[in-house]
Formats: sequence, C-alpha cells, structure tokens
Amino acid sequence: MITSLSIKNYALIEKLAIDFSKGFSIITGETGAGKSIILGAIGLVLGKRADLTSLKNKEEKCIIEAQFEISKYNLKEFFEANDLDYEDETIIRREILPSGKSRAFINDSPVNLQELQDLSLFLIDIHSQQQTQELSDESVQFKIIDAIASNYETIAAYQKVLKTYKTDKSKLNALIKKQSDSGKEQEYNTFLLNELVSAQLKSGEQEELEADFEKLNNVEIIKDSLDRSLVIANEDQFGVFHNLNEIKASLQKIAAFSSEYQNIFERITSVTIEFDDLSKELQNSSEKLLNDPAQLEIVSQKLQLIFNLQKKHQVNSVDELLQIQADLGNVLLELDNIEEEIALLSKEIEEKIIVLDGFAAAIHENRINAIPVLSNQLISILETLGMPNVRFKMELLPSENYFQNGKDELQFLFSANKGTDFGLLKKVASGGEMSRIMLAVKAILAKYSKLPTLIFDEIDTGVSGEIAIRMGEIMKEMSGEMQIFAITHLPQIAAKGDSHFKVFKSTTNDHTQSELKLLSQEERVMEIAQMLSGANISDSALNHAKELLN
Repeated sequence: MITSLSIKNYALIEKLAIDFSKGFSIITGETGAGKSIILGAIGLVLGKRADLTSLKNKEEKCIIEAQFEISKYNLKEFFEANDLDYEDETIIRREILPSGKSRAFINDSPVNLQELQDLSLFLIDIHSQQQTQELSDESVQFKIIDAIASNYETIAAYQKVLKTYKTDKSKLNALIKKQSDSGKEQEYNTFLLNELVSAQLKSGEQEELEADFEKLNNVEIIKDSLDRSLVIANEDQFGVFHNLNEIKASLQKIAAFSSEYQNIFERITSVTIEFDDLSKELQNSSEKLLNDPAQLEIVSQKLQLIFNLQKKHQVNSVDELLQIQADLGNVLLELDNIEEEIALLSKEIEEKIIVLDGFAAAIHENRINAIPVLSNQLISILETLGMPNVRFKMELLPSENYFQNGKDELQFLFSANKGTDFGLLKKVASGGEMSRIMLAVKAILAKYSKLPTLIFDEIDTGVSGEIAIRMGEIMKEMSGEMQIFAITHLPQIAAKGDSHFKVFKSTTNDHTQSELKLLSQEERVMEIAQMLSGANISDSALNHAKELLN
C-alpha cells in the first residue's frame, strides 16, 4: 500500500508531504481545488508520461516521491527479474527536469518508464469515470470473469504458445508465398544452372584455351621459326653449337694458366650445356607441333561458349561464372528445401493448435463456472444499491479464432427493471447504474485480487441519499481487504472513511497553490457539514454531519 507521498514543484503544488494509512481514506475538496493534481502526481509515479507543463516553476525540477509497503505482495521475483534492489518499504521517485527530460528511480536505481508501468500494475488501480465506461468493453468484461475463474495462469500459458503459433504462421505464409512466387523463377534458374554445368568450366581454363588457340592458329609460322632456329643452332660448320664447342676447346688450352681463364672456361662450358638443352627443347617442340584443324575448332568453340556465357551473365572471368553456378545451385537447393520446411512447420503448427485448443477449452470451462458466481454476487450487491430487479445475462460464444485470451466471444447483457429486455451495458445502463455496477465489480474483485491499493475517483456520479450511504459501506468493507481511497463530493460516502483529507487552494503573495491536509475530527465535522449545506453551515447540517460520522 502507499504510505507516503511528497510533491515538489508540480502544477499548483509548490511543496507537499503527506502520510497515508491502511483502511478507507477519503479525499474531498471543491471543484478545481487540485484533486486531479494529486491523481496526476500519483500517475507520474506509476509511469505516465510528463511534459514541461507539469512544472510550477519552469526553472526548477519537479520531484514526486511515493513510498509503498509491499512486504505482503510477493514482489521479490519482479525485482530480481528487473535487476532491482528489493525493499519492503519501496520508494519510487520521478523527476522532471526544466529541459523537459524525465527520470525515474525505484529504490534509487534508475529505471525506464516501461519498468515503472510494469511495477505499477502490482501497486495501485486508479478507477476513473473513464474506466466506468470501459466496463462496456468486452476485454474488460473478460478480465472480470477471468479473475473469478482463476484463469490468469492458464491464459498466460495460452498466450505464450499463441505468440509462437502466430510467429510460425507468419513464417509459413511467407514460405508458401515464396514457393508460389519462385515457380517461374525456379524454372529459369534451373535452365541457367544446367547451361553452366554442361559447359564443364574449370578455374584457369580460359587462359589455357587462349594459349592453345594461339598455337593451333599459328602452327605454320611457329614450326618455321622453330626449324630455322634448329638449323642455325646445329649447322655442321657454322652452327651456334659448333662454334660454342670451338670456343670451349680453345679456352680449355689456357684454363690451367690462371684462375681467371679457368673461370671463363667453366662459364662457356655451362653455356654450352644450357644451349645443348635448349636445342633439344626446340627439337622436341618442333616434333610435337602438328597442324590439327579439328582440335583448333574444338578450342575455338569452347572459347566462344565461355565468351557467350560471360556476356550473358555480365562477367569477365571463368571464376565469376563458377561463382554464379554455385549461387544458382544454392538458390535451387533452398527452393527444393522449402517444401520440406513447409511440411515441418505445418506439423509444428498443428501440434501448437492442439495445445492452444486444450488451454482454450480449460479457460472456457472455468468461465462457464465463474459466470453464475459473478452474476449472483453482482445482483446481491446491486440489490442493496437500489437496483432490486437487476439481471445479467452473460453468454460465451465459441469462436474458431484465437484471441489474446482464448477462443470465446462474450455477450454481457443487462436489464435494470422487470419487464425490460436485456441489452448491452453501454446502451441501456444510465450513468448512475454504471457507477453502481462498477463499484459492485470492484467489490467482488477485491476478494480475488491481491492488489494493495484502489483509488476511486468520483465513482459516486449519479447517486445520492441511501444509495450513497450503501456505496460508502461497500467501500468500507473493501478496505478490510485492501487500501481504499475515495475522491468524492458526497457527504454520505465521506463519513465512512477511516481518515479524511481535504484538498484546497491558498493564496500567498499573489501566488495560488493547492494543498492537501489530513483533517482532525472537528475539522471533519465541519467539512461534511459544508458538503451538506454549502458555505453557510447550519446547526442542522452540523448535527447531520455528526450523525453520519457516528
């Protein structure tokens, strides 16, 4: 529960610090006194967005700090999961800087707004008039039924499977679309791949073929050059080899005379051996060289095939063609695997459907059992709130769709009077009836919920007299289960509180500010008397106020 609240530099509040107790607390004040400001400050602590208009003094930062006693609400796991320091007396602080930036802290650890909002779900429920209208929303109606049906854990398990089911369905649809779109593309890619495979390309092949082409295409010139070179090298009297041997023989005669001549002799010997080897190589090449028009045609055709493929695929090398061949193979392999993926994913989806249907059936059965309980309890409470002939008709309509909370649709119908047909809440219930129904719902949920604090913001709209007294009694009863705050204009409700706070405006040096004060017993009598009779408090109003308080 919330045990204290301090506000600095927020809206019309310059500085305020107040302590709260458990039980039933009342907040009253004239219209415009600042009750909505107090709720706004609490909203900021719970993670609502803020802006510079929140600052009273635009040059200073706004600080709102609330302390919560949470030892009884099993929140240690939440703190551990979010890497926060747990304290039985947890402090939440929100700061809004003059720059417009906002900061939030839980027990002095900085947190983002989402973490703050997640924690707030376990701390306070602020019931506004807008929330009364939300009672007509099917999702809100389901939450009420599911609370009584103890469906939350089952729904959480269902939602976990539903999330993976939806992901798998999206994947499956994408695969089916890809398979459909790739039909013609697959046929063309297969043609391209077969064309490349049949070419039997090899890395470095183009360079070898171009060299072979040059040889075969110029065979006569090459052979003539080789034979002429052999004649020059090996002619008996004037050939290079003959002359080298003559030089070698001449130098051999003087080699012994000095190391210089010996070195020259060795070098000419080496040249002679090398030239002899070259001559044999020329002979070899000449003998192997054949005029082969058929082979020239084969080489020419293979080169032309390579050039055509390079032009088609807009590349310049065989290696690039080989890479395209590998890529096409991978694409086709992936397309071949799609059918297998579709079959596997379809099977997984079918298994998830079985699990989802099992959870949905359990949720549905629990709701069937909970609806009479909810209906009877609502009728019982509303009879005491001046609605003796109220009836509810809640029908679950099974659906084939997987909703976020199961497979049910809901008709939540209502009749306030005998002889009138059932109708949708938002169409047939008046404002006062909606307020009473919502109070009854909250009173019932208080028994099933572990929420520490509930704030009613003018839930008494449209009621008065004995009905207001009964509403106050119900809120008083609820405060035995949880901390209850009621912002009210009705003295009958205000008198039921364990403590009473008044919001009022004061003016100092031409500056107006809102303040919140805990009233003493005497002040409380005066406040309720003023609520009964206005600014001029009569003796009868004072006596009536004392009666209500007693």
